[in-house]
Amino acid sequence: MRKAIRGSSILALGMLLLMLQYEATHSAPVTYKVGDDNGWDLSISLQAWTRGKDFHAGDILEFIYDEQLFNVVVVDKKGHDTCTANDGAMEFDSGDDKIPLAFGANYFICNTQPDLCAAGYKMAINATAPPPSSK
Repeated sequence: MRKAIRGSSILALGMLLLMLQYEATHSAPVTYKVGDDNGWDLSISLQAWTRGKDFHAGDILEFIYDEQLFNVVVVDKKGHDTCTANDGAMEFDSGDDKIPLAFGANYFICNTQPDLCAAGYKMAINATAPPPSSK
């Protein structure tokens, strides 16, 4: 019995050390408001908005928009290229959606009105590994 308790204590201590190491080496995610003050809106160039930003896996995109007119659909590359909400697409329509970025390519379209996506109302973002913590 004593060995089992000792083993559990060592395991718990090891898990605690791993969690502390992770916290010390990974910075907190950043939240980006898509389109800044304009939001997810036709008045901005989404490609221009992404320029110069350094996106990381775990960062959060906040999409603010008029839910009566627009939505956000997370799609794969084919869905992005063809402006189609394909199988596995995730649709958001609250008007204030917070979507975490996955590592690698992330694709977003709006498909509430015909031709919006084809007119450029879509966005592709590449998220790199999270940076080390500055602690």
